[in-house]
Amino acid sequence: MQTYTTQMDAARKGIVTPEMEIVAKKEYRTTEEIRQWVAEGKVAIPANKHHKCLNPEGVGSMLRTKINVNLGVSRDCKDYNIEMQKVMSAVNMGAEAIMDLSSHGNTQPFRQKLTHECPVMIGTVPVYDSVIHYQRDLAELTAQDFIDVVRLHAEDGVDFVTLHCGITRKTIEQIRKHKRKMNIVSRGGSLVFAWMSMTGNENPFYEHFDEICEICAEHDVTISLGDACRPGCLADATDVCQIEELVRLGELTKRAWAHNVQVMVEGPGHVPLNQVAANMEVQKSICMGAPFYVLGPLVTDIAPGYDHITAAIGGAVAAASGAAFLCYVTPAEHLALPNVEDVKQGIVASKIAAHAADIAKGIPHARDIDDKMGDARRVLDWDAQFACALDPETAKAIRDARLPEDDHSDTCSMCGKFCAVRSMNKALAGEYIDIL
Repeated sequence: MQTYTTQMDAARKGIVTPEMEIVAKKEYRTTEEIRQWVAEGKVAIPANKHHKCLNPEGVGSMLRTKINVNLGVSRDCKDYNIEMQKVMSAVNMGAEAIMDLSSHGNTQPFRQKLTHECPVMIGTVPVYDSVIHYQRDLAELTAQDFIDVVRLHAEDGVDFVTLHCGITRKTIEQIRKHKRKMNIVSRGGSLVFAWMSMTGNENPFYEHFDEICEICAEHDVTISLGDACRPGCLADATDVCQIEELVRLGELTKRAWAHNVQVMVEGPGHVPLNQVAANMEVQKSICMGAPFYVLGPLVTDIAPGYDHITAAIGGAVAAASGAAFLCYVTPAEHLALPNVEDVKQGIVASKIAAHAADIAKGIPHARDIDDKMGDARRVLDWDAQFACALDPETAKAIRDARLPEDDHSDTCSMCGKFCAVRSMNKALAGEYIDIL
């Protein structure tokens, strides 16, 4: 019989859960290290009790950097079959989490399908679902309505929920006073801001935070403290609104931990490259080392169509500086709902950033696959190279489309017999090196 409510509760009682054992094995860490970090809140293992098919992962700066894939239907793109294709692509490509950000139709069957069939962490943003679930406009919803949707998502088995708890009525005046260039670009944050503006009431996720924590403790749902005031352009980065919200998120982190509820803290956003590392350090200090979950960050504002690259640059620096969780960005960011190919491109870019950061941080065995690739390239073993690749299909397709001639088939079509690897192998073996 279980003698604990959440992973954090177990860790604090000295209990090593099955989920901790799995994470320890994946991360080449001892179970005691994982238990201690979970107890301290430095590692989260989002694992709802109802998500029976979950293959658990740990999220923390001392572990492998994890990536999240956002998907879900909208009013203009509402084919759930296509969303499931994106889900399968994400899982097959090694994403550790999927967030269902659906904002149209009956969302519950899709959400339940994810938590019944998908082995990766599932996250949601309940405030999106509130208008859809009740089929009432924003101003007609009550604080209790929002809380009840959090409970519904917890019962449906989601492993973490993004809650925009740090934005309060004081933020309304701040936004008006400081005149940000992009105001609020967080969809959930803007909905809470709009609800407070129309009703005159305080943010229900802030005002009823302890009740929400009780719900999350019952089902072991991790709270991802949403960054309603994340910068939406470089001009707004690291400003008063962003930092004051982060201070409030630090306070809420302590309150959640008092309920034995695991926490992740969400962060920017659009940030100049020279400010990325500093943002990570500030968060670690204010939020006591709670795992930091960043969107990108995007290091320039002028690359629509290529923002997966913009985000990968910022994400690599962020993760190397302490971010634990990267939310992918696709080429469609700022432009449209991503299609299946956009999702793939976003995942690859984010995986590259995460892996590069893990090598820089010295995460145990992070570089093993790179060393295998070096060995394969030295002996011109193409199949072994494909096996080491993040995206073997694309690598193989490029080579197959431009194969070299038969008399130098071990090289590629760029260098041919001028191949440095081929020449060195022959020279070191004392063989004649033919070039023409």
